[in-house]
Amino acid sequence: MSGKNLNVKERGGLEHYFQLKEHGTTVKTEIVAGLTTFFTMAYIIFVNPNMLSMGNSQIFNGVFFATCISAFIGTILMAFLAKIPFAQASGMGLNAFFAFTVMPAMIKVTGKELDVIGQYQCALALVFMSGLLFIFITIIGAREAIVRAIPQNVKIAISGGIGLFLAYLGFQSAHIVVPDPAVQVGLINFSALGDPEMHSTVMGAILAILGVFIIAALYKLKVKGSILIGIIITGVLAYFPFGVATMPESFSINFAAQAKDFMDVSFLKLDFGTLFAGQNLLSTITTVLVLILSFSMVDMFDTIGTLLGTAGQAGLLDEKGNMPRMKQALLSDAIATASGALLGTSTVTTFVESTSGIAEGGRTGLTSATTAGCFLLALVAAPFVGLIPGVATAPALIFVGALMISGLKNMDFDDISEAIPGFLTVAMMPLTYSIANGIGFGLISHCVIKLLSGKVKETSWITWLLSFFFILKFFLAV
Repeated sequence: MSGKNLNVKERGGLEHYFQLKEHGTTVKTEIVAGLTTFFTMAYIIFVNPNMLSMGNSQIFNGVFFATCISAFIGTILMAFLAKIPFAQASGMGLNAFFAFTVMPAMIKVTGKELDVIGQYQCALALVFMSGLLFIFITIIGAREAIVRAIPQNVKIAISGGIGLFLAYLGFQSAHIVVPDPAVQVGLINFSALGDPEMHSTVMGAILAILGVFIIAALYKLKVKGSILIGIIITGVLAYFPFGVATMPESFSINFAAQAKDFMDVSFLKLDFGTLFAGQNLLSTITTVLVLILSFSMVDMFDTIGTLLGTAGQAGLLDEKGNMPRMKQALLSDAIATASGALLGTSTVTTFVESTSGIAEGGRTGLTSATTAGCFLLALVAAPFVGLIPGVATAPALIFVGALMISGLKNMDFDDISEAIPGFLTVAMMPLTYSIANGIGFGLISHCVIKLLSGKVKETSWITWLLSFFFILKFFLAV
């Protein structure tokens, strides 16, 4: 059989398996979408080890391996179990909670003077237990029931809120918006271009804005792969002529040394024995349950929010705002969290950056399979992946954020008891840097306003229960 015929046969197999024709997409579109998703979230490969290692080189190497492999596992599950275009990796925010709250707490929980490796390994045990909890409640259908209990207007608002959140991440990454002591957030001072210390930062902000214009123009001209092309063009300009990025001194990596550290400190190194070895077992169990609840609440609603928000943009929701194959998607997320803990990383969750691939036309699991393959390749190609600077991916986040805002046109603004919860959902996501917080404010306000206006029958008991849990979360700071 000729190579040409073989390629046609393979392509036909992919088209049939992922039902590309039924979803109005092609192999090329799906692959480009998968590459786009990967490049917009590839930063996690480097940020996560930095976050979790707390300066320890062994943990850094171990988490690097764990981040790539767990992202591959989680995303390949999305590809073949759920068959949807979403990618997974160690979640931002959750990794900070793991490193700066949970790891130090392990000293108090265990009553032992643990070094950073000991803290890390005890904390992994907590993440694994939260993953098992996710798997259980997904199998029994509890997570699907939670999705159905979210009011329709809040579901619609999630997409717009994520859009604003994505854009805000992009503006921050490019330093277009910067901390301001007077008003907390302000615009970068473009007049500081002549200041040698600020020149590179200001040039980066200018380049990112130019990148948004480039992507928008390509998208308007219906150029296939416009977001990916925009990332590449902006990335090249970052090196020359803008000069805001520099080539690494070396492209070599010590793969063997990294693999050894991974096996020595990360892989299957969950320390349950030390975690429950404290003198006050009841106190230990109570603290562990609170921490597991913390991981669970944030991850569950981040994932639900991301799935509903991005699926809405992709046209994957039914007339009731529910997503087909939601159970498989949630199960993929749960398995990925448990697997990630076994490998040595914090909670693995569905990435909001998946929207960049969806905006490129990704509609099936082939998009996810492409992204998953990139994460596996990144194990040996990390220096080359690192060539894409943040200033090149920021325009993609801003542009996709703009696309996602369009979903707000479907919100019900006539009924104020529906409009206010929707508005709070949208506003609180970027303002509190959390998808889960936005959903929490939307649910609580929905219940309270319906109660005060005598429309309590329009809410379900599950919505009230979720609101109660969010109130506990906010007031107990878990």
